[in-house]
Amino acid sequence: MLLKLKTLGMIAGCAVLLNSCAAQSSRQTTTEALTSILAGNQRAEENRARDVYRHPKQTLLFFGVRPEMSVLEVWPTPGYYTEILAPLLRAKGKYYAAVMAADPASSYVTKSLENYRVKLAERPDLYDKVIVVTMPTNGANVVPPGTLDMVVTFRNLHNWMSHDEAPQVFATLYKALKPGGILGIAEHRGNPAVPQDPKAKSGYVNEDYAIKLIEAQGFRLVAKSEVNANPKDTKDYPEGVWTLPPTYQLGAKDREKYAAIGESDRFTMRFVKPAR
Repeated sequence: MLLKLKTLGMIAGCAVLLNSCAAQSSRQTTTEALTSILAGNQRAEENRARDVYRHPKQTLLFFGVRPEMSVLEVWPTPGYYTEILAPLLRAKGKYYAAVMAADPASSYVTKSLENYRVKLAERPDLYDKVIVVTMPTNGANVVPPGTLDMVVTFRNLHNWMSHDEAPQVFATLYKALKPGGILGIAEHRGNPAVPQDPKAKSGYVNEDYAIKLIEAQGFRLVAKSEVNANPKDTKDYPEGVWTLPPTYQLGAKDREKYAAIGESDRFTMRFVKPAR
């Protein structure tokens, strides 16, 4: 009996050890997969060139993405992160691309959606399992409630603020996540000494303002990262954040100056939908 108990104890101990190793290797496996994907030929050269500012591997690892997750990206066009997340999640997880609603009156939206459709069609070996859904901005469901492990959104908050849609969007994302699900967000970081414009006309959003807005919908901030910080960004440009690359709103005027600054300073934060 004593031998049997010892054997059972050893088995239990091994199981705990294996589970620990599995959890540890999961991050390592994800890191290795991301490294391989980032070097892949599916990536557009203009996207690859922006890695120095967008730090995709470090950002996604900070959010805690894993290949077996169900992940929704809000407004993924033109596809920078689609090139990374779709291959990562293709075998074991799910990638939802929540695109803007079609708007026949907007040539920009129409062209963006068409270009994205073409992009997905060109690589069925990578994008055949992408689930394209329409992102509502009125608080309606984007997917059935409790579907997602993670939502990610990059530099979109200022757009929702400009149309008074931010609370409704975050309410939708909150419903879509499972309890314990993660919201990862990166956004142009405003100057805290400058009062926040509720419409975010400059494209910049103060970090504290964003936290209050997101937490008002039930989320809880759990971590911040400076991975996408840029201390060279003075945030006081004639055409707002769009003065900087990659937009260069002023065209050739002072282009070298703005190129030397680089892309915007960004906050990167991870929120959780509390388990109930």
